[in-house]
Amino acid sequence: MSTRLEIRTPEGIAFSFALAGPVARCLAWIVDLVVIFIIWMGIMRAGQAALLIFPDVANAVMMLALFAVSIGYGLVLEWLWRGQTLGKRLVRLRVMDADGLRLQFHQVLLRNLLRFVDMLPLGFYFVGGVACLVSRRAQRLGDIAANTVVVYNRKPTEPDLDQLLAGKFNSLRQHPHLEARLRQRVSPEEARLALRALVRRDELEPIARVSLFSELADHLKSLVAFPPETIEAMPDEQYIRNVVDILFRTRDAEARPEARAKRKEPEMAGTRG
Repeated sequence: MSTRLEIRTPEGIAFSFALAGPVARCLAWIVDLVVIFIIWMGIMRAGQAALLIFPDVANAVMMLALFAVSIGYGLVLEWLWRGQTLGKRLVRLRVMDADGLRLQFHQVLLRNLLRFVDMLPLGFYFVGGVACLVSRRAQRLGDIAANTVVVYNRKPTEPDLDQLLAGKFNSLRQHPHLEARLRQRVSPEEARLALRALVRRDELEPIARVSLFSELADHLKSLVAFPPETIEAMPDEQYIRNVVDILFRTRDAEARPEARAKRKEPEMAGTRG
């Protein structure tokens, strides 16, 4: 059984995900089972009054409700929360398509319908546990049928912007009014995409790297037109770096390394930057 899922896109970008094993998935399911049990108890209490008046109808409705909760809990949450339930969020797991594509509703439906098979015998998940152990990608039967995997949902980390962006002169900052316009016109999603491209640039194949930064630069240049003499000799990757510097760092942050160096020297009386 492999411990990682490697996905490479046609553009040459590689992604790696840590596969969740049976133990982590069992912990997530225990949390979900407690939540389902609490919902069941609420349904049972709500149906007690109806049992006294319409016992047959109330029993039928309660059985259907319990079945709907058993299936609907995982189905609804995994679809709305992009592959997560309460238990998976707590253990930091996520269901995803095994090929790295967007998770589809029919995949969520299929893996939850087949959960009853994986839970055999008597809800102890013996079938699903054995399938996870022998599967190359730690998949239970529902995952194999739906072509899904469960991976660890890594906590996003903030890149060190001082290390990523420092050390090079940013000629775009010579135009403060265009800086302000750039911050207004670039959406948060576009800004995060540009930042991720810089963070992952060394993981890209050379052709994919050139193509990606060329497309990003063309798009951002269409939003704000800097003077031609400022950008005409600037490589696309450097242009993206300068834009990210403007979007994510203030002028004070840009000057922070120099400020730290100055603090190490004796201050001259009467003058300060």
